[in-house]
Order: sequence, then C-alpha cells, then structure tokens
Amino acid sequence: MEIKKGIAVSPGISIAKALIIDSEDYRIPRRSIKVSQRADEIQRVRNAFKDAIGELTELEAAQGKAEGGKIKDIFAVHLRFLHDRSLRKKITDLVHSDLVTAEYAVSTILREIAAHFSKVKDAYISERAADIYDIERRLLIQLLDRKREDIEHLTEEVTIIARELSPIQTAGFDRNFVKGIASDAGGRTSHAAIVARSLGIPAVVALENLTESVRGGDTVIIDGNHGIVIVNPDDQTIRQYEEYEKEFAELEHKLDAIRGKPAVTRDGVKITLLGNIEFHDEAETVLQKGGQGIGLYRTEYLYLNRQSEPTEEEHYQAYAETVSVLQDRPVIIRTLDLGADKYTQRKRFAPEPNPFLGLRSIRFCLQNLTMFKTQLRAILRASVLGDVRIMFPLITNLHEVMQTKMILRDVMEDLDEESIAYNKDIPIGIMIETPSSALTAFSLARDVDFFSIGTNDLTQYTLAVDRGNELVAALYSSSDPAVLRLIRMVIQDAHKAQIDISVCGEMASEPEYIMLLLGMGIRTLSLTAPMIPEIKQMIRSVTMEHCNNVARKVLGMNSERQISNYLRAAARKILPEAF
Repeated sequence: MEIKKGIAVSPGISIAKALIIDSEDYRIPRRSIKVSQRADEIQRVRNAFKDAIGELTELEAAQGKAEGGKIKDIFAVHLRFLHDRSLRKKITDLVHSDLVTAEYAVSTILREIAAHFSKVKDAYISERAADIYDIERRLLIQLLDRKREDIEHLTEEVTIIARELSPIQTAGFDRNFVKGIASDAGGRTSHAAIVARSLGIPAVVALENLTESVRGGDTVIIDGNHGIVIVNPDDQTIRQYEEYEKEFAELEHKLDAIRGKPAVTRDGVKITLLGNIEFHDEAETVLQKGGQGIGLYRTEYLYLNRQSEPTEEEHYQAYAETVSVLQDRPVIIRTLDLGADKYTQRKRFAPEPNPFLGLRSIRFCLQNLTMFKTQLRAILRASVLGDVRIMFPLITNLHEVMQTKMILRDVMEDLDEESIAYNKDIPIGIMIETPSSALTAFSLARDVDFFSIGTNDLTQYTLAVDRGNELVAALYSSSDPAVLRLIRMVIQDAHKAQIDISVCGEMASEPEYIMLLLGMGIRTLSLTAPMIPEIKQMIRSVTMEHCNNVARKVLGMNSERQISNYLRAAARKILPEAF
C-alpha cells in the first residue's frame, strides 16, 4: 500500500481500478497473453523499435543545417536509446517472463528507467527522463498503429491516472464509468480541475510522480476531500474508505434536502446563488441543486473535442436549450475563452511559449472576428427566449470594452437588416480577472451593466503564479492580501457605479471564503453546481454582522497563512461537516 498527498480539487471518494492514459489519450492497461502469442508480441516490440528508428531518422534528415546543433543532439540521444539492445532486451524479457502485451512492457520498462533518471542529482542525467517519456510515446504510436482506445466508451468503473489532463480530455470522460481522477501535474483552479468539479468526479492533482508507481489495473482510492491517493490499499483501508464514501453520500443527501429553501442569512439578507456550466445539459443540474440561474456559461467547450468550428445554428441550439430549461431565470453567456490551456484544432491554434500571457480570451476573439461574430449572432438570437446576458472575458482595459461593444453593435445592425429579432437592451458585462481591470474598475463600470470577478485568473495574474503548474501550486492562494484588496476595490467601485457584481471564480465554491465575500459586499455568487447546497447551508447558518466582522479582521491581516488559517477555522465552526 502506498499513500500519496496532492491537492484536492474535486470533493468525494472513489475506489476503482486504475486506467493509465498519457497526454495522447493512450490507454495502457495490463493485459495477459497466451504462451502461444509470446513470439508474436516480442516481434511486435522489435518492429516498433525498427519503425521508430526509421521515422526518427527521416525527421533528423529533414532538419536543415540552419536549425543548428541542438535539435540534432536531441535526435542523437533518442536514436541512441532506440538502438540500445539492452533496453530492447529488458522489454522483450518482460513480455517473455510475465506474458504481457508489448504495449504494457514498453510502458512499464521505460517508465521505470525515467523514474530512475529523474531521481539522479546530476542535472544532465535527470533531464533525460523527459527523453525517455518521448521515446515511450513514439513506440506506443507504432504499437497502437495510431489507433487510440476510446475512453469515452468504457464498460467498467475506472480511476483515470495521468501525468497531466487537459480540459478537453476531462470534458470527454463518461461520468458513469470514470469515478476518480489523479494526475502528476495540475493545480486547484486549472481548467481540468474545474471541469472535474462540474462533472462531480473526485479528483486530486499535483501528485508529482504518481504515474511512476501505479500500474494499469491497480486498485486506487481517490480522496478528493483531503487530497490523498492510496495505491493498492489493504482490505482494512478499503473498508474504512467505503464507510467514508457512505458518509459523504449521506452529507450530500442531507444538503440536497435544502435545495428548495432560499439562500438567506439568519438575519434575513438574500443571496443569489447561480451555477457555472460548461455544457448546456448541465443547466438542469443547477436547478436540481437549488441554483437560481446560470452565472457563467463557459462556451469555449462548444469548440473542443471536434475538428471544425461550431456553426451559428449549433451555438444557437445550445443556448436555446439552456434558456428553455432556465425559463425566466438569468443565463449569463461568456464569449469563448480559447487559448491558454484550452486549445482546439491543434493544427490551427499553434501552442505559444507563454500561452496564459498570450493570445487568449477576448484578445483571441478580437483577432478572429468571423468566429466572434458567429457566436455573438447566436447569443443575440437566443436573447429573445429569456433573460440572456452577455459577458466578455479577460478584459484588461477600456479600449477592449469599446472594441467589443462596437463589434456587438455591428452584429446587431446585421440582424436588423435581416429582420431577425433580438433583445436590443441585452445586459453587457465583463469579467474582472486581471490587476489592470481591477485597478481601473471604476472607469470600466461606466460602460457595462455588470461585473463578474473571476478569482482564478485574478489570483494567478496578481501573484504571477501559473495555476496549473504543480511546482508553484503552493504559492497560489486567493487568501493573499493583494488579491483580497483588489477584490474589495472592485466591489466598492461597482457599488459606487450602481452596477451588479458577482463572484464566479472558485472562491465562490469554497465554504471558507463565503463569510468574507458577503462581508465585503458580495450578494451574488456563481459556483459549480455540486457545491450549491453546501454553500447555501453556509449562508443560512451565518448573520451579516458575523460576516462583516470576519471581513474587517481579514482585511487588517498581512499574511496569507494567517488569513487562510483564520477563514478555515471560522468556517469550520459554522459548518464542521464540510471540513
């Protein structure tokens, strides 16, 4: 039994067999072969090495002299490993002795070598681990003949184990069979983590080297409440976690009982709870959990897991279905936020050296007007069906606001010429996600109808911490005084301008922040649907006087650790079962 500690990003308990996938979605389970198949499998290993060497040799020859020596050196290192007879023998010996498939033997031996290299103190040797992983992927491509097993069509319950997961991969998981997620990399507010929470799948990330110690078919426990992963637990541990799983389900059932009750503090202050969704079919879940509308519809997921852009009609149908479920309740549609860690059509959207500071969100839209206008047309068409509002992401300055509004007016004029109905007074909002927009919130408020504070990116950009990087994950905290003072400033500016303001980042889903946010003046929260009952219970258990006192104390503190400890202790007193 092996216990590993990471970052809890999606609550819940799961106990299931491990399914290991790499960044290319390859499924490498342990599969046994018959003695009669042994010779064929060993030949497959030899053929894979031969084909990989041929492919790599062609790629090396294609490199011109102008490319310099570094690329040639990389090819040389990879070819040296592929020509190494002892490496090949280790793999074929495993096939011969353990009667396993060629794919499994390749993955097992190469990961063992990579793990050994990564532990060596010599920097040159430890960096070769990345080369070994690349060689593994190259060999698996040959062995699988570029055919990937479709993890969307599983037939048994599994725990997904990966080095790192993209939001595209996570969004494609079948929640009926994927019971838990664990990855070496990632952070609490990475987009893959957000998707896992929205799907209600227990998840732990930033485990660093989990993939080196788990084999396909191993029993794995995911404790998404405490950030613990247990590999091959003993019977006593399994029984203990089965009891925890039962208790967690009972708590969820208890909280679901208050879904029809209002989110009102003990002294009568009403709070609006909205839901964050990625897919239109999640709207029903928001209502089932007691949400009063959609505060953040992340529309970029319409673009992922497909080879072509969605048409205007596909946009419209997704929005129309969402609005029909919500009826007269608000539906805030955020325009697409592609870029950063959310890419589609990889051949078109080339990865950037520093994508979180690159062409993403509204910047991407302003450089791809045809795509942007297609989405705006669909949103406007859907606006006559209910209370639809439009929100622009990652605004950093007033010029971007004016540009987006001008483009929106152009689309409106086009619809007028075509006699297509839309809400001419559709509310327009922006997300406050950068220090620049927070510091200029008062001037931005003059040109929009509402603000929504995206605390995930606001924290990331304020602290200069990549929220998906496990190496600096411990530095990422929305409890940092700098972040909280920016949030307080935005709230004050919104109130002065008399426009609506909400928080739609992960702070709104975490019980320890609720009293602080209410005390700072927030009256609308938008959060992941599974957390709505818990946050509602928190709200119904406090008074505004208590919340105001919490905010005053916190805003007078200068240490992130002091603030975090205080908020957690205060929340635990109110709702101990949440911790």
